[in-house]
Amino acid sequence: MTFSFSQLSPVLQQALQALNYTQPTPIQQQAIPVVLSGNDVMAGAQTGTGKTAAFALPILDKLLQQAPSSDSSEVPPDSLVRALILVPTRELAQQVHQSFEQYAQHSSLKVGLAYGGVSLNPQLEALKQGVDILVATPGRLLDFLFKKAVNLDALNTLVFDEADRMLDMGFMDEIQQILKRLPKERQTLLFSATFSDEIFKLSKQLLSDPKLIEVDARNTAATTVEQKVYVVDADRKRELVSHLIGSKNWHQVLIFVKTKQGADALAAEMCKDGLVTKAIHGDKSQGARERVLEEFRSGDTRVLVATDVAARGIDIPALNTVINFDLPYIAEDYIHRIGRTGRAGQTGLAITLMSLGEEYLLEEIEVILDERLPQQWLEGYEPDLTKEIPENRKNTRAAQKRRAKQRAHGQSTGKRRRRK
Repeated sequence: MTFSFSQLSPVLQQALQALNYTQPTPIQQQAIPVVLSGNDVMAGAQTGTGKTAAFALPILDKLLQQAPSSDSSEVPPDSLVRALILVPTRELAQQVHQSFEQYAQHSSLKVGLAYGGVSLNPQLEALKQGVDILVATPGRLLDFLFKKAVNLDALNTLVFDEADRMLDMGFMDEIQQILKRLPKERQTLLFSATFSDEIFKLSKQLLSDPKLIEVDARNTAATTVEQKVYVVDADRKRELVSHLIGSKNWHQVLIFVKTKQGADALAAEMCKDGLVTKAIHGDKSQGARERVLEEFRSGDTRVLVATDVAARGIDIPALNTVINFDLPYIAEDYIHRIGRTGRAGQTGLAITLMSLGEEYLLEEIEVILDERLPQQWLEGYEPDLTKEIPENRKNTRAAQKRRAKQRAHGQSTGKRRRRK
Protein backbone atom coordinates (compact mmCIF):
# COMPACT_ATOMS: atom_id res chain seq x y z
CA MET A 1 0.00 0.00 0.00
CA THR A 2 1.42 3.39 -0.97
CA PHE A 3 0.58 6.62 0.75
CA SER A 4 1.82 10.19 0.70
CA PHE A 5 0.91 13.26 2.69
CA SER A 6 -0.57 14.72 -0.50
CA GLN A 7 -3.64 12.57 0.13
CA LEU A 8 -4.44 14.57 3.26
CA SER A 9 -6.46 17.79 3.45
CA PRO A 10 -4.71 20.90 2.07
CA VAL A 11 -4.95 22.49 5.53
CA LEU A 12 -2.88 19.64 6.98
CA GLN A 13 -0.45 19.65 4.06
CA GLN A 14 0.24 23.33 4.74
CA ALA A 15 1.12 22.57 8.37
CA LEU A 16 3.25 19.57 7.43
CA GLN A 17 5.18 21.59 4.90
CA ALA A 18 6.02 24.15 7.59
CA LEU A 19 7.21 21.30 9.83
CA ASN A 20 9.39 19.90 7.01
CA TYR A 21 7.45 16.64 6.80
CA THR A 22 8.11 15.23 3.34
CA GLN A 23 7.49 11.47 3.28
CA PRO A 24 5.57 9.36 5.81
CA THR A 25 7.53 7.09 8.15
CA PRO A 26 6.73 3.35 7.95
CA ILE A 27 4.18 3.48 10.79
CA GLN A 28 2.52 6.53 9.23
CA GLN A 29 2.46 4.96 5.79
CA GLN A 30 0.73 1.85 7.10
CA ALA A 31 -1.54 3.34 9.76
CA ILE A 32 -2.91 6.53 8.20
CA PRO A 33 -4.87 4.88 5.34
CA VAL A 34 -6.29 2.25 7.71
CA VAL A 35 -7.42 4.88 10.23
CA LEU A 36 -8.96 6.94 7.42
CA SER A 37 -10.90 3.85 6.30
CA GLY A 38 -12.59 3.69 9.70
CA ASN A 39 -11.13 0.39 10.91
CA ASP A 40 -10.09 -0.26 14.48
CA VAL A 41 -6.30 -0.51 14.75
CA MET A 42 -3.82 -2.32 16.96
CA ALA A 43 -0.41 -0.90 16.13
CA GLY A 44 3.05 -1.70 17.42
CA ALA A 45 5.49 1.18 17.09
CA GLN A 46 8.59 2.32 18.92
CA THR A 47 8.87 5.84 20.27
CA GLY A 48 10.53 8.17 17.82
CA THR A 49 9.00 6.52 14.75
CA GLY A 50 6.34 9.17 14.18
CA LYS A 51 3.48 7.27 15.77
CA THR A 52 1.72 10.40 17.08
CA ALA A 53 1.29 11.69 13.52
CA ALA A 54 0.15 8.19 12.50
CA PHE A 55 -3.10 8.66 14.44
CA ALA A 56 -3.26 12.47 14.75
CA LEU A 57 -3.21 13.25 11.03
CA PRO A 58 -6.05 10.91 9.97
CA ILE A 59 -8.15 11.97 12.97
CA LEU A 60 -7.74 15.62 12.03
CA ASP A 61 -8.40 14.86 8.36
CA LYS A 62 -11.68 13.13 9.20
CA LEU A 63 -12.77 15.95 11.52
CA LEU A 64 -12.02 18.50 8.83
CA GLN A 65 -14.43 16.67 6.53
CA GLN A 66 -17.18 17.21 9.08
CA ALA A 67 -18.86 20.47 10.00
CA PRO A 68 -16.60 22.39 12.41
CA SER A 69 -17.83 22.59 15.96
CA SER A 70 -17.94 26.40 15.87
CA ASP A 71 -20.72 26.25 13.25
CA SER A 72 -23.04 24.18 15.43
CA SER A 73 -25.67 26.05 17.43
CA GLU A 74 -27.75 23.05 18.48
CA VAL A 75 -25.24 21.29 20.71
CA PRO A 76 -23.44 22.97 23.65
CA PRO A 77 -19.69 23.36 23.01
CA ASP A 78 -18.71 21.10 25.90
CA SER A 79 -20.66 18.22 24.30
CA LEU A 80 -18.63 18.16 21.13
CA VAL A 81 -15.52 16.20 22.07
CA ARG A 82 -15.25 13.97 19.03
CA ALA A 83 -11.81 12.42 19.54
CA LEU A 84 -10.26 11.33 22.84
CA ILE A 85 -6.58 10.42 23.20
CA LEU A 86 -5.72 8.68 26.46
CA VAL A 87 -2.07 8.73 27.54
CA PRO A 88 -0.33 7.44 30.69
CA THR A 89 1.58 10.55 31.83
CA ARG A 90 1.31 14.31 31.84
CA GLU A 91 4.56 14.74 29.91
CA LEU A 92 3.24 12.57 27.09
CA ALA A 93 -0.09 14.41 27.25
CA GLN A 94 1.69 17.73 26.69
CA GLN A 95 3.73 16.27 23.83
CA VAL A 96 0.72 14.77 22.03
CA HIS A 97 -1.32 17.94 22.59
CA GLN A 98 1.46 20.04 21.08
CA SER A 99 1.62 17.78 18.02
CA PHE A 100 -2.13 18.04 17.44
CA GLU A 101 -1.99 21.83 17.73
CA GLN A 102 0.90 22.01 15.24
CA TYR A 103 -0.90 19.85 12.70
CA ALA A 104 -4.21 21.72 13.16
CA GLN A 105 -2.73 25.23 13.25
CA HIS A 106 -4.39 26.34 10.00
CA SER A 107 -7.82 24.95 10.92
CA SER A 108 -10.59 25.93 13.32
CA LEU A 109 -10.33 22.65 15.23
CA LYS A 110 -9.73 23.02 18.97
CA VAL A 111 -7.55 20.70 21.03
CA GLY A 112 -8.01 20.37 24.81
CA LEU A 113 -5.62 19.07 27.45
CA ALA A 114 -6.37 17.39 30.78
CA TYR A 115 -3.73 16.01 33.14
CA GLY A 116 -3.12 15.88 36.89
CA GLY A 117 -0.60 17.65 39.06
CA VAL A 118 -1.87 21.15 38.23
CA SER A 119 -4.97 23.18 39.03
CA LEU A 120 -8.26 22.04 37.53
CA ASN A 121 -9.54 25.54 36.79
CA PRO A 122 -7.50 26.52 33.69
CA GLN A 123 -8.26 23.17 32.08
CA LEU A 124 -11.94 23.50 33.00
CA GLU A 125 -12.13 26.97 31.46
CA ALA A 126 -10.61 25.69 28.23
CA LEU A 127 -13.12 22.82 28.08
CA LYS A 128 -16.01 25.26 28.55
CA GLN A 129 -14.96 26.97 25.32
CA GLY A 130 -15.50 23.68 23.52
CA VAL A 131 -12.92 21.26 22.14
CA ASP A 132 -13.02 18.85 19.21
CA ILE A 133 -10.10 16.73 20.45
CA LEU A 134 -9.18 16.01 24.05
CA VAL A 135 -5.78 14.65 25.14
CA ALA A 136 -6.01 13.35 28.71
CA THR A 137 -4.55 11.15 31.41
CA PRO A 138 -7.12 8.69 32.81
CA GLY A 139 -7.20 10.05 36.37
CA ARG A 140 -7.79 13.69 35.44
CA LEU A 141 -10.35 12.74 32.79
CA LEU A 142 -12.35 10.87 35.42
CA ASP A 143 -12.22 13.93 37.67
CA PHE A 144 -13.81 15.97 34.87
CA LEU A 145 -16.39 13.28 34.12
CA PHE A 146 -17.42 13.09 37.78
CA LYS A 147 -17.83 16.89 37.80
CA LYS A 148 -19.80 16.64 34.54
CA ALA A 149 -17.32 19.11 33.04
CA VAL A 150 -16.92 17.11 29.86
CA ASN A 151 -19.43 15.17 27.79
CA LEU A 152 -18.24 12.32 25.58
CA ASP A 153 -21.59 11.38 24.04
CA ALA A 154 -20.51 12.70 20.63
CA LEU A 155 -17.20 10.81 20.65
CA ASN A 156 -16.40 8.88 17.48
CA THR A 157 -12.66 8.14 17.88
CA LEU A 158 -10.80 6.78 20.92
CA VAL A 159 -7.00 6.39 21.02
CA PHE A 160 -4.90 4.55 23.59
CA ASP A 161 -1.35 5.84 23.23
CA GLU A 162 1.40 3.79 24.92
CA ALA A 163 -1.20 1.28 26.08
CA ASP A 164 1.44 -1.01 27.57
CA ARG A 165 2.57 1.73 29.93
CA MET A 166 -1.03 2.45 30.93
CA LEU A 167 -1.40 -1.15 32.05
CA ASP A 168 1.99 -1.14 33.80
CA MET A 169 0.89 1.91 35.78
CA GLY A 170 -2.33 0.20 36.87
CA PHE A 171 -4.86 2.29 34.99
CA MET A 172 -7.20 -0.60 34.17
CA ASP A 173 -9.83 0.44 36.74
CA GLU A 174 -9.88 3.99 35.41
CA ILE A 175 -10.06 2.74 31.83
CA GLN A 176 -13.06 0.56 32.67
CA GLN A 177 -14.88 3.50 34.25
CA ILE A 178 -14.15 5.72 31.25
CA LEU A 179 -15.34 3.07 28.78
CA LYS A 180 -18.75 2.96 30.49
CA ARG A 181 -19.23 6.60 29.55
CA LEU A 182 -18.32 6.29 25.86
CA PRO A 183 -20.55 5.50 22.87
CA LYS A 184 -20.33 1.86 21.86
CA GLU A 185 -20.25 2.83 18.19
CA ARG A 186 -16.80 4.34 17.75
CA GLN A 187 -13.42 3.78 16.14
CA THR A 188 -10.75 2.66 18.59
CA LEU A 189 -7.00 2.83 18.00
CA LEU A 190 -4.47 1.13 20.27
CA PHE A 191 -0.78 2.02 19.97
CA SER A 192 1.84 0.19 22.02
CA ALA A 193 5.63 -0.18 21.91
CA THR A 194 5.40 -3.73 23.30
CA PHE A 195 2.78 -6.46 22.92
CA SER A 196 2.18 -8.60 26.00
CA ASP A 197 -0.62 -11.02 26.91
CA GLU A 198 -2.21 -8.18 28.88
CA ILE A 199 -2.23 -5.95 25.79
CA PHE A 200 -3.85 -8.64 23.64
CA LYS A 201 -6.45 -9.23 26.36
CA LEU A 202 -7.21 -5.51 26.45
CA SER A 203 -7.43 -5.35 22.66
CA LYS A 204 -10.11 -8.06 22.60
CA GLN A 205 -12.19 -5.96 24.98
CA LEU A 206 -11.65 -2.63 23.23
CA LEU A 207 -11.34 -3.35 19.51
CA SER A 208 -13.72 -4.68 16.89
CA ASP A 209 -12.13 -6.70 14.09
CA PRO A 210 -8.94 -4.61 14.28
CA LYS A 211 -6.20 -4.32 11.70
CA LEU A 212 -2.86 -5.35 13.18
CA ILE A 213 0.04 -3.11 12.16
CA GLU A 214 3.63 -3.86 13.12
CA VAL A 215 6.50 -2.01 11.48
CA ASP A 216 9.23 -3.80 13.46
CA ALA A 217 9.67 -7.24 14.95
CA ARG A 218 7.57 -7.52 18.09
CA ASN A 219 9.04 -6.13 21.35
CA THR A 220 12.30 -5.03 19.74
CA ALA A 221 14.55 -2.11 20.50
CA ALA A 222 15.11 0.58 17.90
CA THR A 223 17.58 -0.64 15.30
CA THR A 224 19.27 2.75 15.19
CA VAL A 225 20.36 2.47 18.83
CA GLU A 226 23.75 0.94 19.68
CA GLN A 227 23.50 -1.02 22.94
CA LYS A 228 26.41 -1.56 25.35
CA VAL A 229 26.55 -3.27 28.74
CA TYR A 230 29.34 -2.37 31.18
CA VAL A 231 29.93 -4.65 34.18
CA VAL A 232 30.99 -2.50 37.13
CA ASP A 233 30.82 -2.56 40.93
CA ALA A 234 27.64 -0.92 42.24
CA ASP A 235 29.59 1.60 44.32
CA ARG A 236 31.55 2.74 41.24
CA LYS A 237 28.63 3.25 38.87
CA ARG A 238 28.43 6.99 39.48
CA GLU A 239 32.17 7.36 39.04
CA LEU A 240 32.04 5.48 35.73
CA VAL A 241 29.11 7.56 34.44
CA SER A 242 30.85 10.85 35.22
CA HIS A 243 34.03 9.56 33.59
CA LEU A 244 32.19 8.56 30.39
CA ILE A 245 30.32 11.85 30.11
CA GLY A 246 33.43 13.93 30.75
CA SER A 247 35.90 11.95 28.65
CA LYS A 248 33.52 11.57 25.69
CA ASN A 249 32.32 15.18 26.01
CA TRP A 250 28.69 14.06 25.88
CA HIS A 251 25.92 16.62 26.22
CA GLN A 252 22.21 16.03 26.89
CA VAL A 253 22.58 12.66 28.60
CA LEU A 254 19.46 11.00 30.04
CA ILE A 255 20.08 8.63 32.97
CA PHE A 256 17.47 6.18 34.28
CA VAL A 257 17.26 5.08 37.91
CA LYS A 258 14.70 3.02 39.82
CA THR A 259 13.66 5.37 42.61
CA LYS A 260 12.92 9.03 43.28
CA GLN A 261 15.41 9.07 46.14
CA GLY A 262 18.03 7.51 43.90
CA ALA A 263 17.42 10.20 41.26
CA ASP A 264 17.94 13.04 43.72
CA ALA A 265 21.03 11.43 45.26
CA LEU A 266 22.70 10.70 41.92
CA ALA A 267 22.00 14.21 40.61
CA ALA A 268 23.56 15.75 43.74
CA GLU A 269 26.69 13.60 43.47
CA MET A 270 27.14 14.30 39.76
CA CYS A 271 26.90 18.03 40.41
CA LYS A 272 29.85 17.57 42.78
CA ASP A 273 31.69 16.01 39.83
CA GLY A 274 31.26 19.28 37.94
CA LEU A 275 28.39 18.13 35.69
CA VAL A 276 25.26 20.29 35.68
CA THR A 277 22.69 17.64 36.58
CA LYS A 278 18.99 17.80 37.52
CA ALA A 279 16.54 15.11 38.62
CA ILE A 280 12.96 14.62 37.47
CA HIS A 281 10.41 12.35 39.17
CA GLY A 282 6.84 12.16 40.40
CA ASP A 283 7.42 14.08 43.63
CA LYS A 284 8.39 17.20 41.68
CA SER A 285 5.62 19.70 41.00
CA GLN A 286 4.45 20.02 37.41
CA GLY A 287 5.99 23.47 37.18
CA ALA A 288 9.34 22.20 38.47
CA ARG A 289 9.30 19.29 36.02
CA GLU A 290 8.59 21.59 33.09
CA ARG A 291 11.41 23.94 34.10
CA VAL A 292 13.87 21.05 34.39
CA LEU A 293 12.86 19.70 30.99
CA GLU A 294 13.20 23.10 29.35
CA GLU A 295 16.67 23.55 30.86
CA PHE A 296 17.63 20.10 29.54
CA ARG A 297 16.28 20.82 26.05
CA SER A 298 18.09 24.16 25.89
CA GLY A 299 21.38 22.64 27.02
CA ASP A 300 21.58 24.60 30.28
CA THR A 301 21.34 21.25 32.06
CA ARG A 302 23.80 18.70 30.72
CA VAL A 303 22.52 15.56 32.48
CA LEU A 304 18.96 14.60 33.40
CA VAL A 305 18.34 11.82 35.93
CA ALA A 306 14.84 10.37 35.68
CA THR A 307 12.59 7.60 36.93
CA ASP A 308 10.67 5.55 34.38
CA VAL A 309 7.30 7.21 35.01
CA ALA A 310 8.69 10.75 34.84
CA ALA A 311 10.53 10.06 31.59
CA ARG A 312 7.44 9.00 29.64
CA GLY A 313 6.72 11.58 26.98
CA ILE A 314 10.14 13.23 27.15
CA ASP A 315 10.92 14.12 23.54
CA ILE A 316 14.42 15.49 22.95
CA PRO A 317 15.00 15.22 19.18
CA ALA A 318 18.80 15.51 19.41
CA LEU A 319 19.22 13.18 22.41
CA ASN A 320 22.13 10.87 21.59
CA THR A 321 22.87 9.05 24.83
CA VAL A 322 20.77 7.13 27.36
CA ILE A 323 22.30 5.44 30.39
CA ASN A 324 20.60 2.74 32.46
CA PHE A 325 22.21 3.43 35.84
CA ASP A 326 19.80 0.88 37.35
CA LEU A 327 18.46 -2.02 35.33
CA PRO A 328 14.64 -1.92 35.29
CA TYR A 329 12.61 -4.51 37.19
CA ILE A 330 10.05 -4.58 34.36
CA ALA A 331 11.97 -5.74 31.31
CA GLU A 332 9.74 -3.91 28.81
CA ASP A 333 10.80 -0.64 30.42
CA TYR A 334 14.23 -1.19 28.88
CA ILE A 335 12.71 -0.80 25.41
CA HIS A 336 10.94 2.40 26.41
CA ARG A 337 14.06 3.80 28.04
CA ILE A 338 16.42 3.37 25.13
CA GLY A 339 13.67 4.52 22.77
CA ARG A 340 14.33 8.05 24.05
CA THR A 341 17.35 8.10 21.71
CA GLY A 342 17.75 7.04 18.09
CA ARG A 343 14.51 8.82 17.22
CA ALA A 344 13.25 9.65 13.73
CA GLY A 345 15.96 7.59 12.06
CA GLN A 346 18.85 9.17 13.96
CA THR A 347 21.52 7.05 15.63
CA GLY A 348 21.77 6.76 19.39
CA LEU A 349 23.75 5.08 22.14
CA ALA A 350 22.27 3.18 25.10
CA ILE A 351 24.63 2.18 27.90
CA THR A 352 23.57 -0.20 30.67
CA LEU A 353 25.51 -0.56 33.92
CA MET A 354 25.30 -3.98 35.56
CA SER A 355 26.84 -4.93 38.90
CA LEU A 356 27.24 -8.23 40.69
CA GLY A 357 23.86 -9.82 41.43
CA GLU A 358 21.96 -8.00 38.68
CA GLU A 359 22.54 -10.60 35.96
CA TYR A 360 18.97 -11.90 36.26
CA LEU A 361 17.58 -8.49 35.30
CA LEU A 362 19.66 -8.44 32.13
CA GLU A 363 18.58 -12.01 31.35
CA GLU A 364 14.94 -10.96 31.54
CA ILE A 365 15.59 -8.10 29.12
CA GLU A 366 17.33 -10.49 26.75
CA VAL A 367 14.28 -12.78 26.86
CA ILE A 368 11.93 -10.10 25.50
CA LEU A 369 14.53 -8.81 23.03
CA ASP A 370 15.32 -12.38 21.92
CA GLU A 371 18.98 -11.44 21.68
CA ARG A 372 22.11 -11.40 23.80
CA LEU A 373 23.57 -8.10 24.91
CA PRO A 374 27.37 -8.58 25.08
CA GLN A 375 28.95 -7.56 28.37
CA GLN A 376 32.27 -5.74 28.65
CA TRP A 377 34.55 -4.10 31.18
CA LEU A 378 35.95 -0.59 30.91
CA GLU A 379 39.62 -0.31 31.72
CA GLY A 380 40.11 1.11 35.18
CA TYR A 381 36.57 0.18 36.26
CA GLU A 382 36.81 -3.62 36.23
CA PRO A 383 34.46 -5.27 38.75
CA ASP A 384 35.80 -6.95 41.90
CA LEU A 385 34.77 -10.57 41.31
CA THR A 386 35.71 -11.55 44.87
CA LYS A 387 32.74 -9.63 46.26
CA GLU A 388 29.69 -11.55 47.43
CA ILE A 389 26.25 -10.87 46.01
CA PRO A 390 24.44 -8.43 48.38
CA GLU A 391 21.84 -10.16 50.54
CA ASN A 392 18.97 -7.98 49.27
CA ARG A 393 19.71 -9.11 45.71
CA LYS A 394 19.85 -12.76 46.73
CA ASN A 395 16.36 -12.44 48.17
CA THR A 396 14.83 -11.10 44.97
CA ARG A 397 16.76 -13.16 42.46
CA ALA A 398 14.61 -16.29 42.60
CA ALA A 399 11.39 -14.27 42.27
CA GLN A 400 12.75 -12.30 39.34
CA LYS A 401 13.90 -15.45 37.55
CA ARG A 402 10.45 -16.98 38.01
CA ARG A 403 8.96 -13.88 36.41
CA ALA A 404 11.40 -14.11 33.51
CA LYS A 405 10.27 -17.70 32.91
CA GLN A 406 6.64 -16.60 33.10
CA ARG A 407 7.24 -13.98 30.42
CA ALA A 408 9.05 -16.51 28.25
CA HIS A 409 6.00 -18.78 28.42
CA GLY A 410 3.48 -15.97 27.87
CA GLN A 411 2.15 -15.90 31.41
CA SER A 412 0.93 -12.75 33.12
CA THR A 413 2.95 -11.00 35.78
CA GLY A 414 1.67 -8.62 38.43
CA LYS A 415 2.03 -4.84 38.16
CA ARG A 416 1.93 -2.15 40.80
CA ARG A 417 -0.98 0.27 40.70
CA ARG A 418 -0.35 3.96 40.31
CA ARG A 419 -2.82 6.68 39.57
CA LYS A 420 -1.85 9.80 37.67
